Amino acid sequence: MPAPRISFEFFPPHTLDASFRLWETVHTLRPLRPDHVSVTYGAGGTTRELTHEAVTTIGRNTGLRVAAHLTCVEATKAETLAIADAYAEAGVRDIVALRGDAPQGAARFTAHPDGFANSVELVEALARTGRFSIAVGAYPEPHPEAADASADVEWLKRKIGAGASRAVTQFFFEAETFLRFRDACARAGIDAPIVPGILPIISWAGARRFAERCKAHVPPRLEEAFAHAIRDGREELLALTQCTVLCERLIEEGVEDLHFYTLNRPHLTRDVCFALGITPEVSLQNVA
Repeated sequence: MPAPRISFEFFPPHTLDASFRLWETVHTLRPLRPDHVSVTYGAGGTTRELTHEAVTTIGRNTGLRVAAHLTCVEATKAETLAIADAYAEAGVRDIVALRGDAPQGAARFTAHPDGFANSVELVEALARTGRFSIAVGAYPEPHPEAADASADVEWLKRKIGAGASRAVTQFFFEAETFLRFRDACARAGIDAPIVPGILPIISWAGARRFAERCKAHVPPRLEEAFAHAIRDGREELLALTQCTVLCERLIEEGVEDLHFYTLNRPHLTRDVCFALGITPEVSLQNVA
């Protein structure tokens, strides 16, 4: 079974301790030779400057290809495109274009009066610049605001048509969830790569909260397995096994790329990659 191409997602730090954790994550995972890494944009655009700083610093100091998240939240079109221009001037050529979550305290997303109304408009504007390779989000289970699963497929088709070259999915717990979505996209005529987003379960309680927030289905068998593992002190072992088996099943079904949501906690992601046969690059300077 060939090893997949991999990519990692980080989030920008808010504190000094979080900065150290981000750099530990980068340096732990860099030897695995990811195709690229990406840096998220906080809800409501709250980490706009921090994201820019993290993206440019990682790219400058590590040589990694870095993709910057960009959203439509609480910004005019001119302000959003100015951020994109700043990325281009810094040598960043990859953008993950998202509508973005509602600002804290708001029930749902509301477009800025002078801003982009949705991710399709944002993708169109970025594509017109000719300066970026654009990725977008995809939802293998219905988005909380979608009428049904078919609406997510049609919306993804619009984003690809607007100029996006690939999509990365929300996380899921069962391989069949992604495979059904991939098949539905193929039937709809979507031929751009769709990369599964993988969430290593560092904390089952945390994963459950994420799932509730994005309406991801939690299989009862997995709920029961983690309940027993936590009771027996085997949560880390189960997390490693669950994530590895999920990835292996996807690879068996022809998936060639995996995108890991690291949560700036690198060790489980690293161990899953090891289990998949992805070996770290060894510096000759360290071999004596």
